[in-house]
Amino acid sequence: MMMKSKEEPSSSESEEKDVQESEDEDDSLDVMRKELSEVPFEDLQKLQERVGSKVYDKALFGGSRGTPRNTSTEQDARRKKFKRANKNRPQEVSSKVPVSRFRKAVPVKQTVRRDPRFDDLSGKFNEQAFESSYSFLDGVYSREKREVKKELKKAKTEQRKVELQRLLQRMEQQEKARIKKQREKETGREVKKQEKELVKQGKKPFFLKKSEQKKMELANRYMELKQSGKLAKHLARKRKKNSAKDRRHLPDVNSKHR
Repeated sequence: MMMKSKEEPSSSESEEKDVQESEDEDDSLDVMRKELSEVPFEDLQKLQERVGSKVYDKALFGGSRGTPRNTSTEQDARRKKFKRANKNRPQEVSSKVPVSRFRKAVPVKQTVRRDPRFDDLSGKFNEQAFESSYSFLDGVYSREKREVKKELKKAKTEQRKVELQRLLQRMEQQEKARIKKQREKETGREVKKQEKELVKQGKKPFFLKKSEQKKMELANRYMELKQSGKLAKHLARKRKKNSAKDRRHLPDVNSKHR
C-alpha cells in the first residue's frame, strides 16, 4: 500500500504568507520610525555614524535613500508569480488578464489642418494677381500717414510728439521700401519681356547684371521725377547731401591753428 505524500502548500497559500510577512515588516518599521522621530537630531547623527549609513537608511526608510521600499508594482509582480507544486505538473497561469483602462474604439480619420498660403492644393502663387488684389492697401497706408500727421500737429505733450514722429518716420521708411521693391519688380518684368521678344525673333537672350539692372532702375526713377516735376528738387537735395558727406572727410583747419 502506497503512502500518501505530504501535501505541498498551494500557490495562493504561499502568496498570502508573503503578503502577511511584508505587512508585519511594515508594522515593525512604522513602530521603529515613530520611536526614532522622538529622538533628537544630534543623537540620530551619532547613531548613523555608529551603525553606518546603509543600516541607518534601511531602518529609517526601509531601504537605500531615493529608492522606494516596496512599491505596489513590486508587490503585484510578486503576487502574480506562480510556482508549480510539482515539477511534473504543468505551470499554473492566472486567468485574470489586466484590461486596459482606455477603450480601443474604431480609429477615426484625423482632420489634417493646412495653410492655403503654403499648400500646393491652392494653386501656384501669382505675384501680379496678388498685387492687383491688394493694391487698395497703398491707399490705406497713405490715409494712415495723413492721420498721423494731423495728430502730430494737435499733440500737446512732448512725449506724444516724439512717439508720433517716430511712427511717421517708420511709415515713411516702409513706404520708401515698398516703392523701391515695386521699381525692382517692374525692371525685372521689363527685362524678362525683352528676353522673350529676343527668343521669339530667334536671337540669343541676354542676362542682365545687377549693376546694369540698378542703372535701369535709376533711369526709370529719374524719368518719373521728371514727369512729376520733382527732378530739380531731388537733384538739389542730393547735391546738398553729397557736399555734407565731402565736408566730413575734409580736415578741420580751425582745429590745427588752436
